[in-house]
Amino acid sequence: MTVRTQGLRGPKPVPPGVEYHRVLAGEERRIGRGVLAIALLLGGMFAFVAVFYYAGAWIDGLLRSADPSGEELLLTPVTHGASLIAIGLVIPWSMFLQRWLYGVKGASLHSVVSGFRFDLFGRALLAISPAFLLAIAAFEFMSPGETVVWQNTDVIGLLVVTILFMPLQAAGEEYGLRGLVFRIAAGWGRGPRTSLILGIGVSAALFSVLHTASDPWWNVFYLLFSVVTGYVTWRTGGVEVAVTVHAVYNVFTFLFWIALNADLEVRFDRSAGGLDTLLMITSSVVFVGVAVVVWFRTRKTGPVMTPIAPDEHHVTRAGGLGSRWPA
Repeated sequence: MTVRTQGLRGPKPVPPGVEYHRVLAGEERRIGRGVLAIALLLGGMFAFVAVFYYAGAWIDGLLRSADPSGEELLLTPVTHGASLIAIGLVIPWSMFLQRWLYGVKGASLHSVVSGFRFDLFGRALLAISPAFLLAIAAFEFMSPGETVVWQNTDVIGLLVVTILFMPLQAAGEEYGLRGLVFRIAAGWGRGPRTSLILGIGVSAALFSVLHTASDPWWNVFYLLFSVVTGYVTWRTGGVEVAVTVHAVYNVFTFLFWIALNADLEVRFDRSAGGLDTLLMITSSVVFVGVAVVVWFRTRKTGPVMTPIAPDEHHVTRAGGLGSRWPA
């Protein structure tokens, strides 16, 4: 397979009037190039995690005292933070791969307007955060898990690291899977509908495999989450809402674990029978609710598309980006 890049000529313009997942689609399916891009994406992610985690473990070994009080945590603030930052590096890595292998500027992974729409992100954050807070609180109240004794320094450190870097980790996974992989797999289909099914299906399958759950219900959970985030990415024309869903869910989950001194080994259990049915129910209600709200707000306009003219910074459908959430 020959990989042609744009070199000094600069990136190709984003095709006008297309949906987010069709930006890389063309007359040729370029399946080989897509497989290469996905392999490089995953290889880079694993390399980032390995290097940062072992570097963090080495630093952690130098910093942690020999105080025997409290039980040793599965994750320390240093190793946790290092892993989160490593996955966050998938954002620039995804943009680089898109630019190198497809000649399309990396910034287009943000959205159809090739920029991160902070107004949409802010509205999504305000709408989604209370729903997830109540759902996770209800689960923890009705199904309390096992606890351990945590050291005060670990509690403080994990709180700071989680709030600062977990949104970065969530964004890294979304840019990689709901961004680059979604577009690559969508390019293997001839029409928009086939492209959408392929894009969401491949990205959802990869997301589930990456989380290595042997419990079939955990895999159903990951697939549902992936389908919802893929759907909202398509309808809103960017990753902002998907990043919000992922980041808010992860941050609130970890904050509750830290506040309750949860046994992380039990919480990270993905073996058969490891998923509490109540968690599946409470979380799924919010996931599906997000998808329903996005559909309702875009039912008349359809999915947001790339601008018709390269220099325009608005969408071509009625009710542009600034008028409502999500547009």
